[in-house]
Amino acid sequence: MPANVAVIIPARYGSTRFPGKPLHPIGGKPLIQHVWERASRAKGIGSVIVATDDLRIAETAFDFGAEVSMTSPKHVSGTDRCAEVARRLKDVSHVINVQGDEPLVDPALIGRLARTLRSQPKLAMVTAANAFGPEEDVSQPNAVKVVVDRAGDALYFSRSPIPFVRDGSAASAGYLRHQGIYGYTKRFLLQFVKWKPGRLECCEQLEQLRALENGTRIRVLVTKAVSVGVDSPEDVGVAEKLLGVR
Repeated sequence: MPANVAVIIPARYGSTRFPGKPLHPIGGKPLIQHVWERASRAKGIGSVIVATDDLRIAETAFDFGAEVSMTSPKHVSGTDRCAEVARRLKDVSHVINVQGDEPLVDPALIGRLARTLRSQPKLAMVTAANAFGPEEDVSQPNAVKVVVDRAGDALYFSRSPIPFVRDGSAASAGYLRHQGIYGYTKRFLLQFVKWKPGRLECCEQLEQLRALENGTRIRVLVTKAVSVGVDSPEDVGVAEKLLGVR
């Protein structure tokens, strides 16, 4: 019997840099609707759920046809919000966590994460990355880098450029940009949120390091698809251009 995979899209209203971000219009639609529509096109997914603690987001999502799950306002991360919803999903064995500010998330990538989890029962967590372009500045701390082993599992994630290139050109390093999309077994997700943040996570402010610090293998799927997050009002125009909407 195939695993039942749910996509959960955590969304909160009170963003420090961009209050009300999930409801901001992009090409005439709320940002959260773009994310939900693209996630809904992914194959091999049983359900797509918007997880929020805000009635404004919930009502908007209901209006465009989404399934909505209300959550506690006390969560400090989208992962905590996903875990609350996952705990209530009786027939779900795997969860894909899609950030609510990623209007360009690739449906094929979501399906690929789901297939990877289904086909490898011992794999607890999976994420994605894409290669940096030759003109991109890898030193930017908001662009998270990841290095992987020969099996494609993460060795480390950092806001600093990794690997450090001692000799030769930076192009030879093959820098990979981490994409903030995750897949987990439900069992692992519920365990993950029970662990306290470790030293590396606190240093880098990267939640995925909690998994590595606790000895969990994270498979990294390298993709050509690039997803642009909307972190500030200035990013709206970029997203609209890439989506071909105004």
